[in-house]
Amino acid sequence: MLMIFILGDVLGAGVYALAGTIAGRVGGLIWAPLLIALLFALLTAASYAELVTKYPRAGGAALYAEKAFGKPWVSFLVGFSMLAAGVTSAAGLAVAFAGGYLQALVDWSPAWVCLGFLVVVGVLNARGIKEALSANLVMTVIELSGLVIVIVAAGWFVAGGEGRFAQLLDGDSAVTATSVLGASLLAFYSFVGFETSANLAEEVRDVSKVYPRALFGALLITGAVYLLVGVGAALVLPDDVLKTADAPLMEVVSASGLGVPTQWFALIALIAVANGALLTMIMASRLAYGMARQGLLPAVIGRVLPRRRTPGVAILGTTAVAIALTFTSTLAVLAETVVLLLLFVFISTNLAVLVLKRDHVDHDHFKVHWIFPVLALASCALLLLQQSAETWLRASIMLAVGGVLHAASSRTRARRLSDGGR
Repeated sequence: MLMIFILGDVLGAGVYALAGTIAGRVGGLIWAPLLIALLFALLTAASYAELVTKYPRAGGAALYAEKAFGKPWVSFLVGFSMLAAGVTSAAGLAVAFAGGYLQALVDWSPAWVCLGFLVVVGVLNARGIKEALSANLVMTVIELSGLVIVIVAAGWFVAGGEGRFAQLLDGDSAVTATSVLGASLLAFYSFVGFETSANLAEEVRDVSKVYPRALFGALLITGAVYLLVGVGAALVLPDDVLKTADAPLMEVVSASGLGVPTQWFALIALIAVANGALLTMIMASRLAYGMARQGLLPAVIGRVLPRRRTPGVAILGTTAVAIALTFTSTLAVLAETVVLLLLFVFISTNLAVLVLKRDHVDHDHFKVHWIFPVLALASCALLLLQQSAETWLRASIMLAVGGVLHAASSRTRARRLSDGGR
């Protein structure tokens, strides 16, 4: 069950949304950035496996930062980075929802679609976790079926005696090692989400054995599906079509001759993107609520709806910010911003596992050799170097806003304590 949860969090929305952008940078080598991103994700996942099994408590990266560094502001920075990444990711998925897949069905204004889409996600989020997760279960099955259709369509195409095998290895002169690494930055977005499973540590029986198996199993299954999808796209579509298609996975199914109606696949892709946005906004709103309850954000964010008992103010705030972000940039830039914010979290976690190697606990747990966190830090640094100035500016502004909110809530809490003391 834990592996299915992680699969639902990682698999689907990213590759549906960004396959075209990745292909636009590397053409038939679309599988290469996906493979690099998988390896980078596995390195950081190894650090999570040790820390989660060593300290099986909800809290995730912020908890490990607190234990390792003992600095409250570092823990806040880690927590707020995850919150900002979640809201930005939802904005990017809204932009993806309004893109090529929807345009294959209706010709609606992308700006209004983004607005309406996030409002609907916010309403479903506010109705309650039971309703939201019930919808998630159905949508996870549908989004996985869409990726299976792409793989089957590519197999059908090759079985018919066709297939552009040379395209898998031949990048044109414009494709360089740098462009592949830059595309890996976007591909990495398709693997993030596994880190949220750390918050389930207290609910897993025999966590020391179960968690690593579920985590690595889910990532390897995701990687295998993504690689098959990437290889299939390169086998079916000519390089020029692959690089310019707004929705290449839909183009693969259409060009394969399998006979799946384009409109059906477009609907599946839209459901996959909607599912990713719903899960992300559930996480972001609950994280904002939890931080407010801990005094890390203004107390008003911790208020709940009287009947539904859902964090209404947090849902309203995260939804409003996500809507605003959809008007500020492209899907690629928003996805890169998500990765940049999460890289701060991953750097903290990989450093924490090295610092906490000296801390011994009285139970068996998964242990990772120190070389893997070091390699993970190197991979994070490599991805940081691929980020644009615009992405750094956007992330810096978001973290600065978080710092202001944190300072304001800290001062308010200090005044209340002082008044209570008098």
